Amino acid sequence: MFTGLIEAVAEIAAIAHGPQSAVLQLAVTWPDQIPTQLGESIAVNGCCLTVVRRDQQGEGELLRFELSHETLQCTSFSTASQGQHCNVERAMRLGDRLGGHLVTGHVDGTGRLVHIDARDGAWDVTYWIPAQLQAEIVVKGSIAIDGVSLTVNGTPADHLVVTLIPHTVAHTQLLEGAVGKLVHLETDLLAKHVRRLVQLGAQNG
Repeated sequence: MFTGLIEAVAEIAAIAHGPQSAVLQLAVTWPDQIPTQLGESIAVNGCCLTVVRRDQQGEGELLRFELSHETLQCTSFSTASQGQHCNVERAMRLGDRLGGHLVTGHVDGTGRLVHIDARDGAWDVTYWIPAQLQAEIVVKGSIAIDGVSLTVNGTPADHLVVTLIPHTVAHTQLLEGAVGKLVHLETDLLAKHVRRLVQLGAQNG
C-alpha cells in the first residue's frame, strides 16, 4: 500500500522488451539514503513493482524490475524508453502518516494529457479518461495520476481536471512530456467498493 506522496523522480536507465514481458532498470537516489531491499515493493509511476536486483550506483541505486504481460497491457511501460523519468514511492509502513490517500499500486487504466493551463503560479491540467473509470471519479475526490495523490477539481465530459502547485511540479514528472502523454490512473479504493455495491444491488433488486 502507498500514499501517493512521491519520494523521488527516477530515470529509466534501460528497458529491454521481450515478446510478452520486459525488464526495467531505474536509477534512483532516495532522499533518506536508506538502501532498497530485494523483494521490496516500489510504486513506479503508480504501478506496484517488485525489486529483483539492486546495485549501488554512486550515491544512488540501480533497481531492476521484471514486467509481466499483464503489467504491460495495463500500463504505458510498453512504450517506455531510456531517459524517461518516473515518480517513485516505497511502500508505506504501519504507523506512517497518511498524507495523501490509500493507493494500492494497481493501475486501473491509462489516461492522456490534453491541456495545461498556467494560472497564477499553479497549473490546471486536463486529462482524457477511459469510459470505464468515469463512474469512480468525482469532484473533490482523490485520484492517483502516475502515482501522485491528487484532488479532482472538475469532471467535464470524458475528462478530469486537477490543479498542480509548484511543490508538486518540482518533485514529480507530471508536467514533463507533451500533450498526448499517457499517464497511469488509479481511482479511489472507496469509489470502487461503492460502485460494486451499487452494481450488486441493481442485479439483485
